[in-house]
Amino acid sequence: MRHLLLLCAIIFSFSAHSQPNSNSEIKDGSISGRVLDAQLNQPLPYVNVIVKDASGKIITGSITDGDGTFEIKKIPEGTIFIEITFIGYETISKQETIGKDNYDIEMGNIMLEEDAESLDEVTVVAETSTIQQKIDRKVVNVGKDLTTSGPTASDIMNNIPSVNVDQQTGDIALRGNQNVQVMVDGKLSNIPAAQLLKQIPSTSIKQIELITNPSAKYNPEGMSGIINIILHKNVNIGFNGNANVGLSYQLEPKFNSSIDMNYRNGKLNFYGSYGNNISDNRNTGLLAQTDNDISQTFNFLDERNSHLFKVGVDFYINDKNTFSVFTNQNVFDGGTLGETVTRFENNPSNNLSQRFLNENENNSQQYNVNYKLDFDDEGHHIELEVDHNIFDNELETLNRFAGSGSRPNFDEFTDVDRNRTTINLDYVNPLSETSKLELGVQARLFDNSIAYNSDARVRNEFGDYIPTSTAFDYERNIYSAYATYGNKIEKWSYQIGVRAESVQVDVLAIDTDLTNNTATDFPFENDYFQVYPSAFVTYNPSEKNSYQMSYSRRVDRPGVGQVNPIPEFNTPLISQFGNPELEPQFTNSLEVNYTRNLEKGSITAGVFYRLIEDEINQGVFVDRSDLGSGRVILTNDNFDNTSAYGFELSSSYRPTKWWSLNASFDLYTRKQTGFAESLDPTIVNPTESDIEINNVEVTNMIYNFRVFNNFKVTKSLSLSAFAMYRGPDTGLNFEMDPMYFVNLGMRYSFLEENRATFSLNFNNVFDTQEIFITSERPFRQEVEFMPEFKTIFVGLSYRFGGSKYRAKSRKQRDNNEKSGGGFI
Repeated sequence: MRHLLLLCAIIFSFSAHSQPNSNSEIKDGSISGRVLDAQLNQPLPYVNVIVKDASGKIITGSITDGDGTFEIKKIPEGTIFIEITFIGYETISKQETIGKDNYDIEMGNIMLEEDAESLDEVTVVAETSTIQQKIDRKVVNVGKDLTTSGPTASDIMNNIPSVNVDQQTGDIALRGNQNVQVMVDGKLSNIPAAQLLKQIPSTSIKQIELITNPSAKYNPEGMSGIINIILHKNVNIGFNGNANVGLSYQLEPKFNSSIDMNYRNGKLNFYGSYGNNISDNRNTGLLAQTDNDISQTFNFLDERNSHLFKVGVDFYINDKNTFSVFTNQNVFDGGTLGETVTRFENNPSNNLSQRFLNENENNSQQYNVNYKLDFDDEGHHIELEVDHNIFDNELETLNRFAGSGSRPNFDEFTDVDRNRTTINLDYVNPLSETSKLELGVQARLFDNSIAYNSDARVRNEFGDYIPTSTAFDYERNIYSAYATYGNKIEKWSYQIGVRAESVQVDVLAIDTDLTNNTATDFPFENDYFQVYPSAFVTYNPSEKNSYQMSYSRRVDRPGVGQVNPIPEFNTPLISQFGNPELEPQFTNSLEVNYTRNLEKGSITAGVFYRLIEDEINQGVFVDRSDLGSGRVILTNDNFDNTSAYGFELSSSYRPTKWWSLNASFDLYTRKQTGFAESLDPTIVNPTESDIEINNVEVTNMIYNFRVFNNFKVTKSLSLSAFAMYRGPDTGLNFEMDPMYFVNLGMRYSFLEENRATFSLNFNNVFDTQEIFITSERPFRQEVEFMPEFKTIFVGLSYRFGGSKYRAKSRKQRDNNEKSGGGFI
């Protein structure tokens, strides 16, 4: 049997070699060479070498070795095109022919020139900030001048056109409205926005995108739009990093530091970062109810200790497949020690004081996985991303009272568990050189559970304070799909899109009277389907002039704080609660912009109009549990349709080589409708029948002017001056006085290649910044707050590593780089 098998094998082998080969005349060829940096004359590793046929289809490819050499075999006969591409360098394209007497092509040394426009800004950061108007967003390129304004993202935001940050609470607003989504590298976070902005070092920010009229590709949440903070990414080969440390002070110290590092060796990119913000913040204030001679003083000491860690890896499997994963971990602990003193001038026996201590601990975890598949055509790809956020918060507040008319002491305990999962699948197809189709589906799963306990928070019908417990569960699941199509026809560009969403909201609040264990349920459901169209048109008649018009429909879904029936804060005169039955408001927004490019800068002017349906606004109630106390309750409700419009003007200009400036003016007008209860303070022993309900309508006009100057004294030394004027702000139940201030700064770079930078800035130089508010409803009141505005900041940053060789970086689903050494 063995001999038979051997014989059969010999016969088969002979037969095979005896067959005529129709391809015997076709030979494969090869190319080889070495890629060098033209300026340094040194080899470049990991350079992409791509071989295409005459139709532009990719045949094969490779990357250079550590010494810059490459060799690609098995290339079929015919005309071929060889493309040599590398991040930060200009692409080289060569045509060759594989054929008779030319099967092995030796290309020799290939010199790559740097492409200045594509250099990553981790190593090349512009001296001055610039503003660009793109088809669907305004982009602020953050230069070294702007980072001198302060140590964190929160500090530099007030320097950005159309953006305001409340210096007392840290809340951010766009075009005078706080209904804005804050994203970092295109992703939301469970970390509260005010806390997050104080966590991001200003030196880590590459760009700030103001997307005031987002396309259908974006989530339609946030009436004012989206603020997207894009962080620096380091795609250099080898080991690179940055370190920052800063200290600011007025009454209390505020310390921050950060370090971010990455190591790239070709197919793998490892990166990690750590940052902290450790600060004490003092705030004092006075509230006076002038008609009934009641006053209340505030003295708060707020302590914040926040630590943020990030670790991630990008795996570049090959030229077409990229897999990435990272995690953010944020640990926060802090608290507020506060004291309020309430004085009744007409009845001093009712005077009382309150001391409270709240201790706040929260942990935020983010886990992100991304896979991207590139097809043969440039820009043609499909991308899957899964992002999961976990947020846990424990808050304990101890309230202590003194005085003959004081209420009993009570303690409050709040536990929050919040989870958000987002799954994106995006497809991008450049149909031609001028047109592009984008499709996507998304699932956003959100649930929030709050458990609240108090041993004596509310009064019953007998006037006794009783212990209560509230369980609040809020679940919202959103399933959506979008499509956008863009095209360019000569000097015109347009993009149209639509997003369809199905929303399921399930709310359950359970209030329990712990004295008799009776529970009251407040269930609420709201399922709805909505379509959100968008359209953009741009006309560029010349290099100097550009016109843009856009339309979008958006939604402002109530936040957890707006629907949470658990008190957000309590003082003897003010308490604030949410409304579980609050419904979303919808906005139709129209915007027109014009950009003029000047010889030494640019100027952009724009107008916008919004029609708002079922507007969410604040209502003010008299506390019915104690009508003679002067205490008010704040909450939210839906009101009639309203409108808003505004005008914006911004510019970047360089009068001389040593002086550059950014200036902006914005004006917003908004009609607001709401209600407020009022009670005549002269009535003795008032009852509910004495309460008057007032329907309130106001037209609020807010305007801001800001100018940022940068003066380059020497190659290493720069000075800056920022001035801002904010006009009066009139709300439904208050009016805030104008605010103006001047900040000065200095930056000095030193050591080799200016790797180190020393910064010094002085805020509110003339001590003019203050918060003063007056109100007519439900009582005539005057409120003044005095936070730490007049601070001095000292900072030091250092850049280390700095390999010159660059590599391919991971891309972000909204056309921004996603990771690779960024801080968050």
